[in-house]
Amino acid sequence: MSHVPEQHRSEAPRSVRCAVVTISDTRTLATDTGGQTIVDLLGEAGHTVVDRQIVPDEPDRIRTLVRQYLGRDDVDAVLLTGGTGLGSRDQTFETLSGMLTKPMPGYGELFRMLSFQEIGPAAMLSRAVGGLIGRTVVLTMPGSRAGVQLAMEKLILPELGHLVREARR
Repeated sequence: MSHVPEQHRSEAPRSVRCAVVTISDTRTLATDTGGQTIVDLLGEAGHTVVDRQIVPDEPDRIRTLVRQYLGRDDVDAVLLTGGTGLGSRDQTFETLSGMLTKPMPGYGELFRMLSFQEIGPAAMLSRAVGGLIGRTVVLTMPGSRAGVQLAMEKLILPELGHLVREARR
């Protein structure tokens, strides 16, 4: 049996340069527990946070900020928290789905599966989405600290270097 994923992981960058974005109309740096959790977990795992922003749940503002990151040589991945629910102001899914050049449906599917194990059928309300925009990894997660922790610890951190390696190929 081939060990291709293990080989790819061994060739992946050990430290990934990330932009962290919180989508919220109300959060500030002091109250942004989801964004802070991403920053903390990235640091503990040896990754670098090159920028952190809080942006209102407005599609034009989100698109503009993400496009700015796509043009930077020091950003390998953009990790976003918030705006993934069904509320009238939740626009993250629609905004980023339209920008992805290579959607990665397994990310959202696995997130909802893991979330279901923790919170039951309410997991279906999550619209976490991920993939590539060009050669940049873009992953969204809920705004809750628990949702961020689940996505980061179970999905993103174990594969982040591997994702960036594949995106660069």
